[in-house]
Amino acid sequence: MRLLCTNDDGILAYGLACLIEAAEPLGEITVVAPDREQSATSHSLTLHHPIRPIERGERRFQVDGTPTDCVMLAVEALMSERPDFVLSGVNHGQNMGEDVLYSGTVAAAMEGLSLGIPSIAISFAGGDLRADVSMLRDQIVPLRQLLKRILSLPSFPKDTLLNVNLPPLRGEEIRGVRLTRLGRRVYSDSLKPMQDPWGRQIYWIGGGSIEWSGEESSDFRAIEDGFISVTPLHLDLTHHEILASAESWWQPQ
Repeated sequence: MRLLCTNDDGILAYGLACLIEAAEPLGEITVVAPDREQSATSHSLTLHHPIRPIERGERRFQVDGTPTDCVMLAVEALMSERPDFVLSGVNHGQNMGEDVLYSGTVAAAMEGLSLGIPSIAISFAGGDLRADVSMLRDQIVPLRQLLKRILSLPSFPKDTLLNVNLPPLRGEEIRGVRLTRLGRRVYSDSLKPMQDPWGRQIYWIGGGSIEWSGEESSDFRAIEDGFISVTPLHLDLTHHEILASAESWWQPQ
């Protein structure tokens, strides 16, 4: 089995090393990852300058581009055969609720899906990774078991990627796996006004506090309860219920 590993935290990220270690017993690994952090780049492509892959070892490449660039380049240029799965992560932080709209980790999996390859995005829902490094490392075995189960499914869900979030717990504390839906989250105070050294007004986006809402089956509730969250996602953003009820609100001209 051929597995393409990528991420949005950069090729030197600890989470990527953990993903590789978890996945290596399951197949032949090729790593194509950004040369620096690309968090919150979403599904962006590099269009205005060329991208350059640099080989860092056997089937290991760093790319001066986005996670989406990395998957496209790997599949269409760097790998002699298409991968059977794209594995993106392990992201240094959660990707739940609306986070999936911004996440480079999820976008890399989406690019795999758009190229017709079953894809999995994996994130660690901890806070400060420096404090949680040993906790994430302790989850390599549970992650390997989960990947083995997913990769051996008789039929991977069509036109679907799986968005996995690992709870900030020791491996033996994980209570199991839940299939979930996206929750809703609202950031507060995430725009920080400040001044540059010349006294000009600037703003820093990030941080703040998060409030979650959603049903019992939501991704964030699974994490709160100590479970690994697995959320099936697809690329079709159409609101099918509204479309089906169009006669009640839309009158063609």
